[in-house]
This record gives sequence, structure tokens and C-alpha cells, in this order.
Amino acid sequence: MADTPITRPTDADVDSYLDAVEPERRRADARRLATMLRQVTGEEPVLWGPSIIGYGSQRYTYASGRAGDWPPIGFSPRKTALTIYLTDGVAAHADALQQLGPHTTGKGCLYVKRLDAVDETVLTQILTDTWAARGTNPRG
Repeated sequence: MADTPITRPTDADVDSYLDAVEPERRRADARRLATMLRQVTGEEPVLWGPSIIGYGSQRYTYASGRAGDWPPIGFSPRKTALTIYLTDGVAAHADALQQLGPHTTGKGCLYVKRLDAVDETVLTQILTDTWAARGTNPRG
């Protein structure tokens, strides 16, 4: 089916996925971020597709009318950085991002190379605010 999303929740074991993350520093950061997100959301992580660890699920609708499901917050331990998916968009966190420390951004992604290089209190607030904003529809 053409409209079936590629990235959807799986039954894969998140801990096993995290065990395989390389290099070791990225694996340690991914485990630490997973713990932070469990605390912020109260949700257990789910592996969405082959590499996105998501917390919760919400329906979204693009302006075109195309709809799907996506975690309100999640991340992927990519080779070059942790990619943190902020469904309320990075613009919603402009002030906090100035205080975060070294990072880059996309429209809805925050890229962090090393968790120990950023202010964990600021990052936790960004994650908390994103979780609180769930149900909004920034994609449309």
C-alpha cells in the first residue's frame, strides 16, 4: 500500500537495540537520554522503524490531508549525533536552545554530539516542554 508509513512502531527490544549502538560513547549517551525521556514522559520506549526510539504516539495531519502516527518525542542515536525529534519544532525552544550548549538543529530535530557538553537541566526542560505540547499539530 503506497500510503503505509515506513516508520511505525515495532515489537523490537529497545535495550537490545541500544546494546548494539556504536561507538561506546554514543551508546552511553543514548542510554542516558532514554532514561531522561522515560522520566519526562512516564512512557516506555518503543522502537519505531529500524532506528527511532519513541515515547507515546499521536496522530498528525499534514496540510495536504495526509495523516499518520508518530511519537510526540523520540530520538535516534545516529553515527554523527543523537538526533532528538521535537514534534513541537525547534522554534518553540529558541530561548532554551541559546542556553543549551553545542548543538545544531533542523526544523523539528535537535542534534547533540555529546550529552556531557550540553546543559542537562536545559535539555530536560526542552524535552518536558515538547512532551507537554503533544497533541499540537506542527506538521500541518
